[in-house]
Amino acid sequence: MSKHLFGLVVTPLGTAANNRGETEGNITTLQKILWQGEVHTTVSAEAIRWALRRYWQLTGGEESVNRRWKEEGDKPSHVWADHGFEKWERFIDDDVLGFMSAEAAKEETNESEKATPKKGRPRGKTLVRRARLEVTRALSLTPFAGDMTFNAASVGATPSASKTGKDPVPYGTEVHATRYQYGFALTPEDLSDKSRALLVLDAIVNMSEVAGNQARFLFDFSPDSIVLRWTDDFAPRFLYGFQTADGDRVSAQPILDRIDSGDIAPEELVVGGSLAGQPYGQELKEKGASVLAGVKAAVEEIKRRMRDSMKIKTGK
Repeated sequence: MSKHLFGLVVTPLGTAANNRGETEGNITTLQKILWQGEVHTTVSAEAIRWALRRYWQLTGGEESVNRRWKEEGDKPSHVWADHGFEKWERFIDDDVLGFMSAEAAKEETNESEKATPKKGRPRGKTLVRRARLEVTRALSLTPFAGDMTFNAASVGATPSASKTGKDPVPYGTEVHATRYQYGFALTPEDLSDKSRALLVLDAIVNMSEVAGNQARFLFDFSPDSIVLRWTDDFAPRFLYGFQTADGDRVSAQPILDRIDSGDIAPEELVVGGSLAGQPYGQELKEKGASVLAGVKAAVEEIKRRMRDSMKIKTGK
């Protein structure tokens, strides 16, 4: 039976703001959803996936990924090495994150065929690989209070800063002082190269730029605490398992509850980061989980278990 890797990450406390270009009037907004009756800010799974691919490109070289981010020129953009995905197994992003290529028919159907399609009509071609790594949307640990800062772009900051180029341009920014949590799931046996599961963990523990980060809005998206599970179970059972308690302190009570109910075997868990030094971390340790002081140490421990289980012979 295939083993499954599940993980839950909570970031350090930071001031989240977005600079992705979405505005309401001259207010740069954060994405928001209603969660348990209150408004929380959120970061998309697509933004997290972008950060993973960017990490692999920087550490493994451009040849390791199919979709490559290019900063050169007036407008940064993505460049594809293999548009047709003919040898997708070569690239970690195609293998782990999947892809879809929809090619239209080379010949257009005529108007009479649109209403009553005929046998043999030209059809398009679709090539799909479902993402093996599944990532949840990141959710703020605390509700959004509506904080906003008001600023002004300095005179002459950009050629388009004002119509005259002589006046400051006022703008506002929604800001949220919070942590974010998100979960992920992966079955390494489903990968073309199962050792790439180890590189997924490397990317997650070293994640930096996510969402609208820019020089003026830096938010650390690397794990402050991480919970990892290597199991035969098909379900993670602890996604969004963090809460806040006593102000800023992170609570893992939902995870403890699932252990007490028998839904999660504690020996399958590896916990790392600041949670280890808190009462919740100590209780997890007492119940049988492996609890380590650092997130990198926790990742290395789960990677060791994965290597042993899958007989992966690699230094990674």
